[in-house]
Amino acid sequence: MEIKNLKDLKNTEYGIEKIFDEAEDFLPLLGTDYVELYVGNAKQSAHFYKTAFGFQSEAYAGLETGVKDRVSYVLKQDKIRLVLTTPLDEGGPINEHINKHGDGVKVVALWVPDAKKAWEETTKRGAKSFMEPTREEDENGHVVRSGIYTYGETVHIFVERNEYKGIFLPGFKKWESHYNPEPVGLKFIDHMVGNVDWGEMNKWVEFYAKVMGFAQIISFDDKDISTDYTALMSKVMSNGNGRIKFPINEPAEGKKKSQIEEYIDFYNGAGVQHIAVATNDIVSTVSAMRDRGVEFLYVPDTYYDDILTRVGEIDEDVEVLKEHGILIDRDDEGYLLQLFTKPVVDRPTMFFEIIQRKGAQSFGKGNFKALFEAIEREQGNRGTL
Repeated sequence: MEIKNLKDLKNTEYGIEKIFDEAEDFLPLLGTDYVELYVGNAKQSAHFYKTAFGFQSEAYAGLETGVKDRVSYVLKQDKIRLVLTTPLDEGGPINEHINKHGDGVKVVALWVPDAKKAWEETTKRGAKSFMEPTREEDENGHVVRSGIYTYGETVHIFVERNEYKGIFLPGFKKWESHYNPEPVGLKFIDHMVGNVDWGEMNKWVEFYAKVMGFAQIISFDDKDISTDYTALMSKVMSNGNGRIKFPINEPAEGKKKSQIEEYIDFYNGAGVQHIAVATNDIVSTVSAMRDRGVEFLYVPDTYYDDILTRVGEIDEDVEVLKEHGILIDRDDEGYLLQLFTKPVVDRPTMFFEIIQRKGAQSFGKGNFKALFEAIEREQGNRGTL
């Protein structure tokens, strides 16, 4: 069943619980375990995410732990775990990934009760294997990991860790650091967005439905997500318990080059466009991040002229939201507040979304035009629109 927006759910016999029932239970997912980025300099990237985003040092693997071909720094903030990995040798798959894509997401790791069963269920349904079930152990117990390929060169690794008491994974040691800036209030990953090429969206929607048992909960076409110049299409896939949500975007015809086309051009293929991270106090979070050097998209003051007419009463002071450029949208369940960073890497590819949900379960449809116009301004500055 295809649902255009959450309002449509109210107008059918399908409630949101019914939609989630469509997601089959052969692949139980407990949450996002970690997100691994391949980067050119993990040490310096770690410093950036600690300083600007408030992540804390958690674990480390490299020459000192017996790893000879790479170094990985693990950062944590509440339930969010980032792994930053850099190769130590020339050549090899990590170097190839960085040369082709720049810094970007390689692994979206999912926490599962049984990694072997997760691999068996997905590969028998057509997934290409990335990593056969592998038991990894040390004095703190054992972890079982397995993995499959998804869009582009992105992979999902299934992590079974119920028998492990160590800091992160076998082969890692606790990363002791005197420098741990205060967190900025980021809580967990709300959703992760993938960009795919022309005509590829439905292929990957079907992949998540067939291979992983996800259900499509929302779709947007070029009439929903467009400006005078650019457009895209998107469908949102969710697992059964709603903890994992993957919107999939593809370009749509427009007068000029869309942000999705720009991403595909500079990333050289499909990949993770942005990571949406949740906070309980977006004003405090955004204020702290901006003070630490994070750059956000500019939203013109005119966006706020009739905002309360469009979204109704909210708890926050509109003038404060205006000061920080925070966007507001409402659905039948409540409202949400959101703001998007500029790309956090040199290529105009990966960025972050900061989101606070006040009941809303949607993705800010009412903000699409303002958001895309803001992105187009940045594309114009880059000469890529």
